[in-house]
Amino acid sequence: MNGFMCTDEAVINKKLPKELLLRIFSFLDVVTLCRCAQVSRSWNVLALDGSNWQRIDLFDFQRDIEVENCRMTDITDISVSFFLSLSLFRTFSQNCRNIEVLNLNGCTKITDSTCNSLSKFCPKLKHLDLASCTSITNLSLKALSEGCPLLEQLNISWCDQVTKDGIQALVRSCPGLKCLFLKGCTQLEDEALKHIGAHCPELVTLNLQTCSQITDEGLITICRGCHRLQSLCVSGCGNITDAILHALGQNCPRLRILEVARCSQLTDVGFTTLARNCHELEKMDLEECVQITDGTLIQLSIHCPRLQVLSLSHCELITDDGIRHLGSGPCAHDRLEVIELDNCPLITDASLEHLKSCHSLDRIELYDCQQITRAGIKRLRTHLPNIKVHAYFAPVTPPPSVGGSRQRFCRCCVLL
Repeated sequence: MNGFMCTDEAVINKKLPKELLLRIFSFLDVVTLCRCAQVSRSWNVLALDGSNWQRIDLFDFQRDIEVENCRMTDITDISVSFFLSLSLFRTFSQNCRNIEVLNLNGCTKITDSTCNSLSKFCPKLKHLDLASCTSITNLSLKALSEGCPLLEQLNISWCDQVTKDGIQALVRSCPGLKCLFLKGCTQLEDEALKHIGAHCPELVTLNLQTCSQITDEGLITICRGCHRLQSLCVSGCGNITDAILHALGQNCPRLRILEVARCSQLTDVGFTTLARNCHELEKMDLEECVQITDGTLIQLSIHCPRLQVLSLSHCELITDDGIRHLGSGPCAHDRLEVIELDNCPLITDASLEHLKSCHSLDRIELYDCQQITRAGIKRLRTHLPNIKVHAYFAPVTPPPSVGGSRQRFCRCCVLL
């Protein structure tokens, strides 16, 4: 090994310029960089170059590691899945004062004290992921508001101790927020949304999935105050009505992604206003919007030429005629990639015929569409040979046996 170190490594250093060597080193993980740093003085310099330490991923580490010898001041992006001690995190934050992106997703030991350290030592922080760090409270958001005014993206999904007070403190001091992920923050009410709408004019992405207490009142404030909104998820927020779709259509023309699964009060009337005003829509999740009919699909087919992904699962009023309009609309030939039609009982093989001209269609979901047949899917594949079709066909119930005791079968069982 020593012979290799002294000869081959020396030849590499002479033959390749430093810029190329640095490029090679940039592909190495943390462990390999540390090992290379021990090969020779020249490789030590290359391995510890600041350009290699701007982004590090520690998700594979399950124990405390030594951090003092790394070029911590150069790090701008860290991903970790653990912190066994507050003192270790303090070491990171004190030595990573240039950190801009920090991923602590799922680190269950993260507490308000952690965010206090970030507030004190990491003023350049822009992206912070605290999803599933369930111990944090409003105190964390208040600390971040005081020490991290440059925050642009924050994920506190499933941090269910957070309330409107924490949100208020955060948005008042971080006016540049562009992305807020609040999925599963079940204590949030309309008052929290009013603070966001009043103080976050740059907001582009907002996820409020399963924040079941919010209503039209709070979301309308968001629409009126956040005109740059491009992605909104309110799936599982069962209180919202068509008033939200009208507000989005009137105030958020740049909307590209809308997820409203299980919002059962939404109707064709609201989606008509939305489609006629939000022409940049690319992805829509309308699963279990049980009141919509083919009328919604007609409007989407006319006014939303960029539509790529559409979920209509459990929309039981959708028929072949709605799919016909969608398949002949401007999005069909070059844009539409995914359509989900699970549990749409009125859909037949005719719908598959209407979709055969969608040349970009990559996947179609047809679970429990009982009028779809294997023959229909086979015909679709002749036009779209690479399409992924997810379907289920229940076993056929056999006829009663003649002259003997009758066997009983359900549609989903097979006698072995």
